[in-house]
Amino acid sequence: MFKVIQRSMGPASVSLLTFKVYASSKKDPPPKTCVKVNELSLYTVPEGQSKYVEEPRSALEESISHFRHYCEPYTRWCQEMYSQTKPKMQSLVQWGLDSYDYLQNSPPGFFPRLGVIGAAGLVGLLFARGSKIKKLIYPPGFMGLAASVYYPQQAIIFAQVSREKLYDWGLHGIIVVEDFWKENFQKPGNVKNSPGNK
Repeated sequence: MFKVIQRSMGPASVSLLTFKVYASSKKDPPPKTCVKVNELSLYTVPEGQSKYVEEPRSALEESISHFRHYCEPYTRWCQEMYSQTKPKMQSLVQWGLDSYDYLQNSPPGFFPRLGVIGAAGLVGLLFARGSKIKKLIYPPGFMGLAASVYYPQQAIIFAQVSREKLYDWGLHGIIVVEDFWKENFQKPGNVKNSPGNK
């Protein structure tokens, strides 16, 4: 029974479809004329010469143009500053991320050492009461001493590098003072006549 229904459903469903069939006669072949693309009316070039005429500027366009010319040096300066500060900011952000990762995975005993170093800075701040110079020298000095107790190798390297930099800065300062002295105080016109040189 199933095979009979399946075979009869196929032809019955085809009979419900409607479609048109167009027949062509083989006796009359269509003329074979090809049309080129540039011969189509869509692609024809208009006759005559076209000329571009610029419309006069309105007052709004003039004011915007004047404003853009006025702001151009400032925008250029902002772009230069952005291009200069972008690498520095990226390195600062990277340093912050690295510091955060280090604090998240800190070695054992790091936070107690950090607390002792911070407490040494507070003690230095207490000893520096009354003088601004002491406030600049004592807290970093006490913190440096506490850090050198916990990290002696890094303290030695830091001392060597800072000694060399201080020596270089001292030499540079001496050269600047000598040049200033030679320019302002040892010129022939600046020498005053003493009473014995008359």
